Amino acid sequence: MACIISSSAALSTRSLLSTDSIPTQSSRSIKPNSISWVSSFPSINISINNNPSSLNKNSFIQAAWTRRSRGELEKKPNKKSWKQRTEMYMKPFLLNVFFSRKFIQAKVMHRGTSKVISVATTNAKDLRHSLPSLTDHNACRIVGKLIAERSKEADVYAMSYEPRKDERIEGKLGIVIDTIKENGIIFV
Repeated sequence: MACIISSSAALSTRSLLSTDSIPTQSSRSIKPNSISWVSSFPSINISINNNPSSLNKNSFIQAAWTRRSRGELEKKPNKKSWKQRTEMYMKPFLLNVFFSRKFIQAKVMHRGTSKVISVATTNAKDLRHSLPSLTDHNACRIVGKLIAERSKEADVYAMSYEPRKDERIEGKLGIVIDTIKENGIIFV
């Protein structure tokens, strides 16, 4: 059962009790006494400006349920599409082929873990001295055959290749991919 004591009664009872059990009046903030429940809420001062130029766009709080505008979506470039988020699980093994003026390198990587499954290059010691040329069509066939064999040893029987922008699958790249297909690897 709650009892409301007026301020004069509180001061008279305070003098009767010891000072250790009840905090002093200087440590307690003095608030106006009111019986209304509205007085228990803190008071907020709100000022209204009629000048729209003085309003700051950052001062408004957006509700969590509001739909984001297209402008806000464009500001978040890290938002990936459904295809970008799921493709690493649908096509987990990715073929990466690099052609330089001196050698050819191909590797198969797992997208989720970035682990290299198999690597073949004409710059390796065993191929460098045995091949007449490290960049011709015969070298492309050998790299494709080695990638297929090493991928099968790692139990990878399907992989994918994503061409870069404006890249065609022809010439040396086409020879490498066709040789991998001929040796039993499925391209997804």
